[in-house]
Amino acid sequence: MNAVQRFGAVAVYLGEKSGKYPDGNQVIVQGPDLRVAFDTPLVSNRIGPDFDQVDMVILGHAHEDHMAGLHRVPNARVQVHEADLRAVQSWAGLSDHYGYAADVLMEMKAIIERDFHYLPRPDATGYSHDQTWDLGGGVRIRAHHLPGHTSGHCALIVESEGVAFIGDIDLTGFGPYYGDATSSLRAFRKSLVDVADLDARIWVTAHHRAVIAERPQFLADLARFASKIDERSEKLVGYLRDGPQTLDELVRRRLLYPPGFSVPYVESAERNSIRRHLDELLTQGVVRQAGASFELA
Repeated sequence: MNAVQRFGAVAVYLGEKSGKYPDGNQVIVQGPDLRVAFDTPLVSNRIGPDFDQVDMVILGHAHEDHMAGLHRVPNARVQVHEADLRAVQSWAGLSDHYGYAADVLMEMKAIIERDFHYLPRPDATGYSHDQTWDLGGGVRIRAHHLPGHTSGHCALIVESEGVAFIGDIDLTGFGPYYGDATSSLRAFRKSLVDVADLDARIWVTAHHRAVIAERPQFLADLARFASKIDERSEKLVGYLRDGPQTLDELVRRRLLYPPGFSVPYVESAERNSIRRHLDELLTQGVVRQAGASFELA
């Protein structure tokens, strides 16, 4: 039996270990006219009619672990921010979204079909920043664009209840993830400032923390989460104190994941993330490039 927390029209079904990846936390909003799900993590497959009878799925962003229940609701409308739309509509779109090497993508497709019930939704449609959905009876949802994790990542705010689903601004100890082709370190930094200003009294994360009902706790968790970015920059600078290194050499040393941790996308995620940190450090004048190598300025 899944644990459920309720806040008026909002029900939060907790995934395994508070939605720790590969699972997630399922939000369902019930209005007089519509029942809406935010994302469809693995836990959605264990909920039953409360999930299976939703009228609409609003995705906060496109990733395999947020689309793992779409196969259960073939007749529900599916919407996602327009910047992530192609990634939901087709495998070709999701491949571009990941941006991994061809051999990695082949492995990923097999994994997400097996472990996340992956099916594209060509019927999905796009929404934009500040779009609202009226579920009747005063229950209203608003989208707030918070890119960085993906180009279309959004918070979904149930304004009538003061509940903000902030997705993969998930406040984990791992920190922000911006290792895919459509990710952006610069945009993530801005979103981590903007998310603190959302008009909410309850914050729900897709993973790990699940529900936070005290603003001081939310702000403290957010600060710790955001600090991981600067910690990574400092770690990268520490590597370069050993002397000039190429991107390939830095990727082998790892910035995000511990040595020995092996999943198909690790090298791609490390490469994309390290390159984004290097670009930032180059702009700041901390690092310079000499041929294929990077060194401290």
